[in-house]
Amino acid sequence: MGKPALVACVVALTAWSLPASAKKPLRVVPSTYDPQHTRTVGSEWLPFFGRHEPNAALQMFKLTKTSVDAAALATVENVEGRVLGELGFDVFVGGHCGAGAPRFDVTTSDGTVYFFGCAYGSHSAAPDRPLTFERVRFSDADAQPQLVGDPPWPGFGHARVASIVIVFDEGTDEGSGFTALDNIDVNGELVGGDERSCRDRHDEDGDRDCG
Repeated sequence: MGKPALVACVVALTAWSLPASAKKPLRVVPSTYDPQHTRTVGSEWLPFFGRHEPNAALQMFKLTKTSVDAAALATVENVEGRVLGELGFDVFVGGHCGAGAPRFDVTTSDGTVYFFGCAYGSHSAAPDRPLTFERVRFSDADAQPQLVGDPPWPGFGHARVASIVIVFDEGTDEGSGFTALDNIDVNGELVGGDERSCRDRHDEDGDRDCG
C-alpha cells in the first residue's frame, strides 16, 4: 500500500472511531425543570436590550425561592465523548452570578457530576460587550464534585464528557433571580445568539436551538 493510500486509510479509521457527537457542531438548547408547574422558571435565547441588539443571549430566570424544586436549564448538545479542555461563558454583569448558579453540570464518562459555578473561575471584560458582560473561564481548581466521596476532577485535557448542562436554580432569596449568558465555550468553540430570537427561528424552520 502506497503512502497516500495509507494516510487516507488512517484518516478514515480515525474519523470512524470518533464519537458521532464529536463530529457535529455544538448546540445549546434551553429547557426548564418544573415538576410542580410553578411557572416561575424560564430559559430561552432572546434578543438582549431590545430587538436591535447585535446578539441574542441565553436568558434564564427563577422568580421564586431557591428551595423550590424548579430550575432553568440549557443542554449543551453534541459533547458526548469529547475530552474537555476548556469551559466557560460570558455572563451579564447586571444579573445573578452566584457560587451555584448559573453553573455547568459536567457529567464525565464514569457518571460522576462536577459543578462549575459562575462566581468561581477567572473573570474579565467580554471582548465584544465589555461594558455589559464578563468572560468567565474555569480551571481545575473550580471543579466541585456533586457528592462527598466522589472521585476528584480528572482535570481539563483528561476529563471525557458524557453530558454538559447549564443550570440556573438560585432564586430571588439569593439574588435577582435572573441571568443572561452568551458565547458558551466548550473547548474554544463558542455558541451564542444572533439578532434573531429562537422563537423567530422556530417560526421559520422549527428549530428552537441557537448557536
